[in-house]
Amino acid sequence: MRIATWNVNSLRTRIDRVEAFLARHEIDVLAIQETKAKVEQLPTMGLESMGYEVAAAGYSQWNGVAIISRVGLDDVRVGFDEMPGFGDPLTQEARAIGALCGGVRIWSLYVPNGRKIDDPHYAYKLDWLAKLRSNAQGWLDEPTALVGDWNVCPTDADVYEPKDFRGKTHVTDAEREAFAAFKADGYVDMAGPYTPGPGVYTYWDYFRSRFERNRGLRIDFQLGSPSLNARVTNAWIDVDERNPTLGEGTPSDHAPVIVELAD
Repeated sequence: MRIATWNVNSLRTRIDRVEAFLARHEIDVLAIQETKAKVEQLPTMGLESMGYEVAAAGYSQWNGVAIISRVGLDDVRVGFDEMPGFGDPLTQEARAIGALCGGVRIWSLYVPNGRKIDDPHYAYKLDWLAKLRSNAQGWLDEPTALVGDWNVCPTDADVYEPKDFRGKTHVTDAEREAFAAFKADGYVDMAGPYTPGPGVYTYWDYFRSRFERNRGLRIDFQLGSPSLNARVTNAWIDVDERNPTLGEGTPSDHAPVIVELAD
């Protein structure tokens, strides 16, 4: 079974790339972030013709998450208990969707960016991670995958130039401690042993040829419960999907992370 996570930066813009990616790697479950569309606007016909089912959450042109599966899509849950909202009026955003796929509970997660450390969005991010953790503690005893764009660089090795990010989001002690707390509870970075850093990233800004210069960040992860991690046989980052010289149109600024599981 192959599980992938990918922030596609608009599913409508990159549906051809997504379909080709699924076929090329024979992906069983793809968790997507930043679909950037209402559910009824998503182009799912081609995916369905390929044998995939789709569950999605999306309320506007921002955020949006989805799970695409060819091994079952049951018990779909949009959001988790006490998931914080943001804005005025306070509104829950489309940042989490979970489903049972081939016996594995998979959550597609788009953690809030945080913007700036003095911005209300930063406090929202930390609260969001804390509430996710309190829920995830109850999922540890079953095969569970928390996958997606975490918007956290857990260590300095996950940042192309740590000094350039001092005083900015993604690298603060509070964010790193929030991410580490999932590991302390028992979740495991399933791709980590197969994709060692430094210099191994999942995101490269479009600005100033960041990809070509490999000035990236590692912010996309698949965290697995102990029983699920025990089944991992391989993992990799499909960096080619970020290469602007390959495929049609502009690529996403993220690359997919793929984990392979034994049956």
